[in-house]
Amino acid sequence: MNNEQRIRELAYQIWESEGRPEGEDARHWQMAIKLLDSEQKGDLQPAPEKKPAARKPRAKAAPPDDETQMEKPALLGKPAGAGKARVSRSTASKPAKARQPVTRTTKVSEPGNPTDSSTE
Repeated sequence: MNNEQRIRELAYQIWESEGRPEGEDARHWQMAIKLLDSEQKGDLQPAPEKKPAARKPRAKAAPPDDETQMEKPALLGKPAGAGKARVSRSTASKPAKARQPVTRTTKVSEPGNPTDSSTE
């Protein structure tokens, strides 16, 4: 890799690390030149390539001990009586209760008479 390409990469990394500000390209370029000089003199080691973190494999589910614990296959057709409407026994024999409406009132008073509402 030539020096200019390395300077370009370093300047880009600096720009990203500072939140990508506008108008700072000359300063980033100068910082990258200094970093490259330090790398070439052996003062700094180049940053290693980042590798994605290795994932741990998921644990597999233990096989069932016997066949009774295995998953049952789904039915191929509709069950008998699937089209009929079902009514539960508990609600079928009880008549519906009539609900009484709830009326709520709020007492509003005028700003001049907060306690006297009998003069209306």
